Amino acid sequence: MNLRDKYTHAIQTAKNFAMDGSAQERDGKLHFTGTVTSEAEKNAIWDAIKTVPDWRNDVLADIKVSPKAGVATPVSSMKTYTVKKGDTLSKISKAFLGDANDYMRIFNANTDQLTDPDVIKPGQVLKIPAAEKQLT
Repeated sequence: MNLRDKYTHAIQTAKNFAMDGSAQERDGKLHFTGTVTSEAEKNAIWDAIKTVPDWRNDVLADIKVSPKAGVATPVSSMKTYTVKKGDTLSKISKAFLGDANDYMRIFNANTDQLTDPDVIKPGQVLKIPAAEKQLT
């Protein structure tokens, strides 16, 4: 297995955030370099890299943050969650959105990596949509 295949999840996470950069295999290492627009995106990519136990031996990474000019990046609206063993979308939905029945909102925000709302895997980094405010 080559390193790009081994780190497919991290590469896909970077693509999902439209990271300006690349992941190139050279000299037995995966050189992961690029720029994203927020610390949350950078952290999500690092979380994805670290799902491979021996990442320290495989990866040389330089991920920088450069917010887009004129675009405010609200930290509170950009949440991610790394799936742990025993998690379900309903459980994650209850924790982040306050209602287990809102699990399809999380599924729909992650159709780039999920094909079935009943199948999630430890290590996946899911985008969590902002909780909807209730009108009173």
